[in-house]
Amino acid sequence: MRVSTGRASQSDSRMFTVVVDGYGVGKQRRAERQITVPFAQLQSLIQTIARRGGRIKAINESLVAEVLFEAPSPTAPESAPAPAPAAQAAPTNPAAMHHANVPVNLYKPKAPFVGTVIENYSLLAEGAIGRVNHITFDLAGGDPQLHYVEGQSIGIIPDGADSNGKPHKLRLYSIASTRHGDNMADDTVSLCVRQLQYEKEGQTIYGVCSTFLCDIEPGAKVKITGPVGKEMLLPADEEANVIMLATGTGIAPMRAYLRRMFEPTEREKNSWHFRGKAWLFMGSPTTANLLYDDDLNRYLSEFPENFRYTKAISREQNNAKGGRMYIQDRVLEHADEIFAMIEDSRTHVYMCGLRGMEPGIDDAMTAAASSKGLDWSQLRPQLKKAERWHVETY
Repeated sequence: MRVSTGRASQSDSRMFTVVVDGYGVGKQRRAERQITVPFAQLQSLIQTIARRGGRIKAINESLVAEVLFEAPSPTAPESAPAPAPAAQAAPTNPAAMHHANVPVNLYKPKAPFVGTVIENYSLLAEGAIGRVNHITFDLAGGDPQLHYVEGQSIGIIPDGADSNGKPHKLRLYSIASTRHGDNMADDTVSLCVRQLQYEKEGQTIYGVCSTFLCDIEPGAKVKITGPVGKEMLLPADEEANVIMLATGTGIAPMRAYLRRMFEPTEREKNSWHFRGKAWLFMGSPTTANLLYDDDLNRYLSEFPENFRYTKAISREQNNAKGGRMYIQDRVLEHADEIFAMIEDSRTHVYMCGLRGMEPGIDDAMTAAASSKGLDWSQLRPQLKKAERWHVETY
């Protein structure tokens, strides 16, 4: 999203948040400030900041500003203001810059990339329910190279044919590794796969592709398509706040985000150094079913100022009403803190997991918003339009 003053009009009702430092007096000058103004006052504010030696770090369209908080008035401009220098013009939205060159559909179903399985191991502790595996594929040798960014998905075409004798259709899986891969060599991709299992007419049915993947042996060849998706990409802002809501294998993209943020080898290799707040809400039926829990607890101990990890373990914890603890119950518990973060235009919310989690989260956000006098049915579309509300469910 670009902030352009070329389409200004007196009727433009948009609000913008300017992130600035070195502006004001005393403590204000030494600290970073956020000033939210109507579009009509934006150019004057930019010019005033430039004249007074301030440094603009970001300008973001604040679609929720009028709902969440009252915008403060900027310092009144002096008479006959001088034009702002070119370097102080409204910058391109960092997210738009970051998402400009995202790879999409490098390999399609009719001509998939054939990768090799490097490893396949269980992610569950003893006593867990079901079957969940971490599977890594070698992507080396592709022309073009199959590369991706955090938050994207790839397609897997399982071997064999369906009941009609036709090749199986591809299934999409969220990528669980960073763009560098678990080996940091830029030539692997990892998935977090739960074997689908359900009952039908007294028989246990297993998912075709998920079973294929959970059973596959290292060295086997797999047809891969993609990558696809731009909905779940991270913002470019190193000081962004990221709230993550995940259940089960919905942890996959969150693992990629958190590795990029906190793994030492990632931080050394990237030119992106996360300094914001990351808060993961993780839903699981049992403690044994928590995925990547050791890594997450390590990030918590190493980066306590930047990472927060809240678990909802439904079969072991109770909510305030004495029922099972689900992720929406945790959202309600922390509603004030969540909405305080959402007031910051740099905060993004990501949700990933089974589609059934959406109504519960929506109900929790509705109740939390209502307690603050807000209407979630109006606020959520505004966050979505501002590219701050990201959902991938299945």
